[in-house]
Amino acid sequence: MQTPEPLGGPRPTSRDVARAAGVSQATVSLVLGDKWRGRVSERTAESVREAARVLGYRPNLAARNLRLGRTRTALLVVPALTNEFFARVYTGAATVAARHGFGVVLYPSPDGVGPARDPFASARAALDGVIASSMASDALEAFRGTDLPLVMLDSDPADTAAAAHVNLDVADGMRQVTGHLLGLGHRSFVHLASAVPSWTFDVRAAALTEALRDVSVRTVRAPLDVDGARAAAEQALTGPGPRPTALICDDDILAAGACKAVRRLGLRVPEDVSVTGFDDLALATALEPELTTIRLPAETIGERGMAALLAVLAGEMPQAGDLPVALKPRGSSGPPPAV
Repeated sequence: MQTPEPLGGPRPTSRDVARAAGVSQATVSLVLGDKWRGRVSERTAESVREAARVLGYRPNLAARNLRLGRTRTALLVVPALTNEFFARVYTGAATVAARHGFGVVLYPSPDGVGPARDPFASARAALDGVIASSMASDALEAFRGTDLPLVMLDSDPADTAAAAHVNLDVADGMRQVTGHLLGLGHRSFVHLASAVPSWTFDVRAAALTEALRDVSVRTVRAPLDVDGARAAAEQALTGPGPRPTALICDDDILAAGACKAVRRLGLRVPEDVSVTGFDDLALATALEPELTTIRLPAETIGERGMAALLAVLAGEMPQAGDLPVALKPRGSSGPPPAV
Protein backbone atom coordinates (compact mmCIF):
# COMPACT_ATOMS: atom_id res chain seq x y z
CA MET A 1 0.00 0.00 0.00
CA GLN A 2 1.31 3.44 -0.89
CA THR A 3 2.04 5.92 1.85
CA PRO A 4 -1.07 8.10 2.34
CA GLU A 5 -1.00 11.85 2.27
CA PRO A 6 -0.75 13.52 5.70
CA LEU A 7 -3.99 14.32 7.46
CA GLY A 8 -5.16 17.90 7.85
CA GLY A 9 -5.35 18.77 4.15
CA PRO A 10 -8.41 18.78 1.91
CA ARG A 11 -11.11 16.26 2.66
CA PRO A 12 -9.93 12.87 1.30
CA THR A 13 -11.89 11.35 -1.56
CA SER A 14 -12.44 7.79 -2.73
CA ARG A 15 -9.74 8.47 -5.36
CA ASP A 16 -7.27 9.17 -2.55
CA VAL A 17 -8.20 5.85 -0.96
CA ALA A 18 -7.76 4.05 -4.30
CA ARG A 19 -4.34 5.67 -4.83
CA ALA A 20 -3.16 4.81 -1.30
CA ALA A 21 -4.35 1.21 -1.56
CA GLY A 22 -3.04 0.77 -5.09
CA VAL A 23 -6.44 -0.24 -6.49
CA SER A 24 -9.11 1.22 -8.77
CA GLN A 25 -11.85 3.51 -7.56
CA ALA A 26 -14.35 0.83 -8.57
CA THR A 27 -12.67 -1.55 -6.11
CA VAL A 28 -12.93 1.06 -3.35
CA SER A 29 -16.64 1.39 -4.09
CA LEU A 30 -17.09 -2.37 -3.87
CA VAL A 31 -15.22 -2.70 -0.58
CA LEU A 32 -16.69 0.31 1.22
CA GLY A 33 -20.13 -0.57 -0.13
CA ASP A 34 -19.68 -4.09 1.30
CA LYS A 35 -20.14 -5.66 -2.14
CA TRP A 36 -16.63 -7.01 -2.53
CA ARG A 37 -17.06 -10.67 -1.59
CA GLY A 38 -16.38 -12.92 -4.54
CA ARG A 39 -15.01 -9.99 -6.53
CA VAL A 40 -11.82 -8.97 -4.75
CA SER A 41 -9.58 -10.76 -2.28
CA GLU A 42 -9.79 -10.39 1.49
CA ARG A 43 -6.28 -8.98 1.45
CA THR A 44 -7.28 -6.27 -1.06
CA ALA A 45 -10.41 -5.45 0.90
CA GLU A 46 -8.38 -5.05 4.08
CA SER A 47 -5.90 -2.77 2.27
CA VAL A 48 -8.76 -0.55 1.15
CA ARG A 49 -10.30 -0.40 4.64
CA GLU A 50 -6.90 0.39 6.17
CA ALA A 51 -6.24 3.16 3.63
CA ALA A 52 -9.66 4.67 4.35
CA ARG A 53 -9.01 4.53 8.10
CA VAL A 54 -5.55 6.11 7.89
CA LEU A 55 -6.76 8.86 5.56
CA GLY A 56 -9.82 9.51 7.67
CA TYR A 57 -12.04 8.97 4.64
CA ARG A 58 -15.78 9.08 5.21
CA PRO A 59 -18.23 8.65 2.31
CA ASN A 60 -19.92 11.88 1.32
CA LEU A 61 -23.49 10.93 2.13
CA ALA A 62 -24.96 13.85 0.23
CA ALA A 63 -23.03 12.92 -2.88
CA ARG A 64 -23.90 9.26 -2.31
CA ASN A 65 -27.57 10.08 -2.21
CA LEU A 66 -27.23 12.05 -5.43
CA ARG A 67 -25.47 9.14 -7.09
CA LEU A 68 -28.25 6.82 -5.98
CA GLY A 69 -30.57 8.69 -8.27
CA ARG A 70 -31.69 12.10 -7.07
CA THR A 71 -30.11 13.99 -9.94
CA ARG A 72 -29.61 11.19 -12.47
CA THR A 73 -27.33 13.42 -14.54
CA ALA A 74 -23.93 12.70 -16.09
CA LEU A 75 -21.53 15.18 -17.66
CA LEU A 76 -19.86 14.17 -20.94
CA VAL A 77 -16.71 16.22 -21.63
CA VAL A 78 -15.41 16.17 -25.22
CA PRO A 79 -12.68 18.11 -27.06
CA ALA A 80 -15.06 19.64 -29.63
CA LEU A 81 -18.72 19.83 -30.57
CA THR A 82 -17.97 20.13 -34.30
CA ASN A 83 -16.43 16.67 -34.70
CA GLU A 84 -18.89 13.99 -35.80
CA PHE A 85 -17.11 11.33 -33.74
CA PHE A 86 -17.99 13.03 -30.46
CA ALA A 87 -21.57 13.58 -31.56
CA ARG A 88 -21.85 9.81 -32.03
CA VAL A 89 -20.22 9.17 -28.64
CA TYR A 90 -22.87 11.42 -27.09
CA THR A 91 -25.64 9.57 -28.92
CA GLY A 92 -24.46 6.25 -27.52
CA ALA A 93 -24.10 7.58 -23.98
CA ALA A 94 -27.49 9.29 -24.07
CA THR A 95 -29.19 6.14 -25.37
CA VAL A 96 -27.99 4.04 -22.43
CA ALA A 97 -28.62 6.88 -19.98
CA ALA A 98 -32.24 7.22 -21.14
CA ARG A 99 -32.89 3.53 -20.48
CA HIS A 100 -31.96 4.15 -16.85
CA GLY A 101 -33.75 7.46 -16.43
CA PHE A 102 -30.53 9.50 -16.67
CA GLY A 103 -29.73 12.61 -18.66
CA VAL A 104 -26.39 13.53 -20.23
CA VAL A 105 -25.05 17.10 -20.33
CA LEU A 106 -22.52 17.71 -23.10
CA TYR A 107 -19.59 20.06 -22.42
CA PRO A 108 -16.71 20.91 -24.79
CA SER A 109 -13.13 21.44 -23.65
CA PRO A 110 -11.40 22.99 -26.68
CA ASP A 111 -8.84 20.69 -28.32
CA GLY A 112 -8.95 18.27 -25.38
CA VAL A 113 -5.91 19.85 -23.77
CA GLY A 114 -5.95 21.49 -20.39
CA PRO A 115 -7.02 22.84 -18.35
CA ALA A 116 -10.75 22.78 -18.94
CA ARG A 117 -12.83 25.18 -16.88
CA ASP A 118 -15.12 23.49 -14.40
CA PRO A 119 -18.58 24.25 -15.81
CA PHE A 120 -20.28 23.40 -12.53
CA ALA A 121 -17.93 24.79 -9.90
CA SER A 122 -20.82 25.91 -7.71
CA ALA A 123 -23.25 23.18 -8.71
CA ARG A 124 -21.16 20.02 -8.68
CA ALA A 125 -23.80 18.32 -6.56
CA ALA A 126 -26.09 18.44 -9.60
CA LEU A 127 -24.05 15.68 -11.21
CA ASP A 128 -23.75 11.97 -10.56
CA GLY A 129 -20.51 11.52 -12.49
CA VAL A 130 -18.29 12.58 -15.38
CA ILE A 131 -17.45 10.83 -18.64
CA ALA A 132 -14.48 12.26 -20.56
CA SER A 133 -13.84 11.26 -24.19
CA SER A 134 -10.39 11.45 -25.83
CA MET A 135 -9.10 14.04 -23.39
CA ALA A 136 -5.54 14.87 -22.43
CA SER A 137 -4.99 14.10 -18.75
CA ASP A 138 -4.17 17.72 -17.90
CA ALA A 139 -7.52 18.83 -19.28
CA LEU A 140 -9.37 17.12 -16.45
CA GLU A 141 -7.81 18.85 -13.46
CA ALA A 142 -11.06 20.69 -12.73
CA PHE A 143 -12.78 17.37 -12.08
CA ARG A 144 -10.11 15.77 -9.90
CA GLY A 145 -10.16 15.98 -6.14
CA THR A 146 -13.93 15.58 -6.09
CA ASP A 147 -16.00 12.57 -5.16
CA LEU A 148 -17.60 12.44 -8.60
CA PRO A 149 -16.66 9.19 -10.36
CA LEU A 150 -14.76 9.78 -13.59
CA VAL A 151 -14.96 7.40 -16.56
CA MET A 152 -12.39 8.02 -19.29
CA LEU A 153 -12.94 7.01 -22.91
CA ASP A 154 -10.14 6.53 -25.46
CA SER A 155 -7.64 7.68 -22.84
CA ASP A 156 -4.54 6.48 -21.00
CA PRO A 157 -5.51 3.38 -18.95
CA ALA A 158 -2.61 4.11 -16.59
CA ASP A 159 -4.41 7.20 -15.26
CA THR A 160 -5.45 6.06 -11.78
CA ALA A 161 -7.72 9.06 -11.20
CA ALA A 162 -10.43 7.39 -13.28
CA ALA A 163 -12.91 4.97 -11.76
CA ALA A 164 -13.08 3.14 -15.09
CA HIS A 165 -11.61 3.20 -18.60
CA VAL A 166 -13.24 2.27 -21.90
CA ASN A 167 -10.86 2.15 -24.83
CA LEU A 168 -10.81 1.42 -28.54
CA ASP A 169 -8.15 -0.91 -29.89
CA VAL A 170 -6.55 1.90 -31.88
CA ALA A 171 -3.19 0.12 -31.99
CA ASP A 172 -4.79 -2.77 -33.85
CA GLY A 173 -6.46 -0.26 -36.15
CA MET A 174 -3.10 1.14 -37.16
CA ARG A 175 -1.74 -2.38 -37.62
CA GLN A 176 -4.66 -3.12 -39.97
CA VAL A 177 -3.97 0.01 -42.03
CA THR A 178 -0.25 -0.66 -42.34
CA GLY A 179 -0.81 -4.34 -43.11
CA HIS A 180 -3.24 -3.38 -45.87
CA LEU A 181 -0.76 -0.99 -47.49
CA LEU A 182 2.20 -3.35 -47.13
CA GLY A 183 0.10 -6.06 -48.74
CA LEU A 184 -0.51 -3.75 -51.71
CA GLY A 185 3.26 -3.39 -52.12
CA HIS A 186 3.98 0.00 -50.53
CA ARG A 187 7.41 0.50 -48.97
CA SER A 188 7.69 4.31 -48.72
CA PHE A 189 5.35 6.07 -46.28
CA VAL A 190 4.57 9.38 -44.65
CA HIS A 191 2.68 9.38 -41.37
CA LEU A 192 0.52 12.52 -41.34
CA ALA A 193 0.22 12.75 -37.56
CA SER A 194 -2.07 14.88 -35.46
CA ALA A 195 -0.30 17.74 -33.72
CA VAL A 196 -2.75 17.49 -30.80
CA PRO A 197 -1.06 15.87 -27.74
CA SER A 198 -3.23 12.87 -26.92
CA TRP A 199 -2.81 9.30 -25.66
CA THR A 200 -4.82 7.91 -28.56
CA PHE A 201 -2.54 9.53 -31.16
CA ASP A 202 0.57 8.42 -29.26
CA VAL A 203 -0.67 4.82 -29.35
CA ARG A 204 -1.35 5.04 -33.08
CA ALA A 205 2.15 6.41 -33.72
CA ALA A 206 3.81 3.66 -31.67
CA ALA A 207 1.86 0.93 -33.48
CA LEU A 208 2.73 2.42 -36.87
CA THR A 209 6.42 2.69 -36.01
CA GLU A 210 6.52 -0.95 -34.94
CA ALA A 211 4.62 -2.19 -37.99
CA LEU A 212 6.81 -0.24 -40.43
CA ARG A 213 10.15 -0.73 -38.72
CA ASP A 214 11.66 -2.40 -41.81
CA VAL A 215 10.60 0.16 -44.43
CA SER A 216 10.92 3.91 -45.07
CA VAL A 217 8.55 6.07 -43.02
CA ARG A 218 8.65 9.75 -42.13
CA THR A 219 6.39 11.57 -39.68
CA VAL A 220 4.90 14.99 -40.47
CA ARG A 221 2.67 16.68 -37.91
CA ALA A 222 -0.39 18.73 -38.81
CA PRO A 223 -3.21 20.53 -37.01
CA LEU A 224 -6.58 18.79 -37.03
CA ASP A 225 -8.06 20.79 -39.90
CA VAL A 226 -8.18 20.32 -43.66
CA ASP A 227 -6.07 23.33 -44.64
CA GLY A 228 -3.32 22.56 -42.15
CA ALA A 229 -3.24 18.93 -43.25
CA ARG A 230 -3.12 19.96 -46.92
CA ALA A 231 -0.11 22.22 -46.32
CA ALA A 232 1.72 19.53 -44.33
CA ALA A 233 1.00 16.88 -46.96
CA GLU A 234 2.19 19.14 -49.79
CA GLN A 235 5.45 19.68 -47.94
CA ALA A 236 5.86 15.94 -47.41
CA LEU A 237 5.18 15.14 -51.07
CA THR A 238 7.55 17.79 -52.48
CA GLY A 239 10.41 17.42 -50.01
CA PRO A 240 13.85 16.03 -50.82
CA GLY A 241 14.24 12.37 -51.68
CA PRO A 242 11.88 9.89 -53.33
CA ARG A 243 8.19 10.75 -53.15
CA PRO A 244 6.29 8.56 -50.66
CA THR A 245 3.73 6.25 -52.22
CA ALA A 246 1.31 6.28 -49.26
CA LEU A 247 0.12 8.85 -46.73
CA ILE A 248 -1.16 7.29 -43.49
CA CYS A 249 -3.30 9.83 -41.66
CA ASP A 250 -4.26 9.86 -37.98
CA ASP A 251 -7.77 11.08 -38.77
CA ASP A 252 -10.22 11.34 -41.69
CA ILE A 253 -10.02 15.15 -41.58
CA LEU A 254 -6.25 14.96 -42.04
CA ALA A 255 -6.81 12.49 -44.88
CA ALA A 256 -9.17 14.94 -46.62
CA GLY A 257 -6.41 17.56 -46.53
CA ALA A 258 -3.93 14.99 -47.83
CA CYS A 259 -6.20 14.17 -50.78
CA LYS A 260 -6.41 17.88 -51.63
CA ALA A 261 -2.64 18.14 -51.53
CA VAL A 262 -2.23 15.22 -53.92
CA ARG A 263 -4.64 16.75 -56.44
CA ARG A 264 -3.12 20.25 -56.19
CA LEU A 265 0.24 18.77 -57.11
CA GLY A 266 -1.27 17.26 -60.26
CA LEU A 267 -1.13 13.73 -58.85
CA ARG A 268 -3.85 11.09 -58.53
CA VAL A 269 -5.28 9.12 -55.60
CA PRO A 270 -4.51 6.22 -55.47
CA GLU A 271 -2.61 5.77 -58.76
CA ASP A 272 0.27 8.01 -57.65
CA VAL A 273 -0.26 8.24 -53.88
CA SER A 274 -2.51 6.17 -51.64
CA VAL A 275 -4.20 7.92 -48.71
CA THR A 276 -5.73 6.33 -45.60
CA GLY A 277 -7.67 7.80 -42.70
CA PHE A 278 -8.88 6.84 -39.24
CA ASP A 279 -12.42 7.17 -37.72
CA ASP A 280 -14.75 6.49 -40.71
CA LEU A 281 -16.63 9.76 -40.47
CA ALA A 282 -19.34 10.63 -43.01
CA LEU A 283 -16.57 12.58 -44.75
CA ALA A 284 -14.88 9.29 -45.70
CA THR A 285 -17.54 8.38 -48.25
CA ALA A 286 -18.08 11.99 -49.38
CA LEU A 287 -14.55 12.10 -50.79
CA GLU A 288 -13.79 10.91 -54.31
CA PRO A 289 -12.34 8.36 -54.39
CA GLU A 290 -13.90 7.17 -51.15
CA LEU A 291 -11.47 6.92 -48.25
CA THR A 292 -9.85 3.76 -46.96
CA THR A 293 -10.05 4.16 -43.20
CA ILE A 294 -10.54 2.52 -39.81
CA ARG A 295 -14.09 2.41 -38.52
CA LEU A 296 -14.27 3.32 -34.84
CA PRO A 297 -17.48 2.27 -33.04
CA ALA A 298 -18.15 5.74 -31.63
CA GLU A 299 -21.71 5.08 -30.45
CA THR A 300 -20.62 1.83 -28.82
CA ILE A 301 -17.86 3.51 -26.81
CA GLY A 302 -20.43 6.08 -25.65
CA GLU A 303 -22.77 3.26 -24.63
CA ARG A 304 -19.99 1.41 -22.80
CA GLY A 305 -18.85 4.62 -21.11
CA MET A 306 -22.30 5.32 -19.68
CA ALA A 307 -22.71 1.67 -18.69
CA ALA A 308 -19.35 1.85 -16.88
CA LEU A 309 -20.45 4.96 -14.98
CA LEU A 310 -23.70 3.26 -13.96
CA ALA A 311 -21.74 0.23 -12.78
CA VAL A 312 -19.41 2.37 -10.66
CA LEU A 313 -22.38 4.18 -9.11
CA ALA A 314 -23.90 0.81 -8.25
CA GLY A 315 -20.66 -0.43 -6.68
CA GLU A 316 -20.11 -2.96 -9.47
CA MET A 317 -17.16 -3.73 -11.73
CA PRO A 318 -17.51 -2.25 -15.24
CA GLN A 319 -17.15 -4.47 -18.30
CA ALA A 320 -13.48 -4.93 -19.26
CA GLY A 321 -11.77 -5.18 -22.64
CA ASP A 322 -10.99 -2.84 -25.53
CA LEU A 323 -13.53 -2.34 -28.31
CA PRO A 324 -12.48 -3.79 -31.69
CA VAL A 325 -12.06 -1.56 -34.74
CA ALA A 326 -12.31 -2.50 -38.42
CA LEU A 327 -10.49 -1.62 -41.65
CA LYS A 328 -12.77 -0.30 -44.42
CA PRO A 329 -10.83 -0.62 -47.70
CA ARG A 330 -12.10 1.82 -50.34
CA GLY A 331 -10.89 3.57 -53.46
CA SER A 332 -8.20 5.80 -51.94
CA SER A 333 -5.72 2.95 -51.55
CA GLY A 334 -4.14 0.86 -54.31
CA PRO A 335 -0.80 -0.57 -55.40
CA PRO A 336 2.14 1.85 -55.59
CA PRO A 337 3.04 3.26 -59.02
CA ALA A 338 5.37 1.14 -61.12
CA VAL A 339 8.95 2.35 -60.99
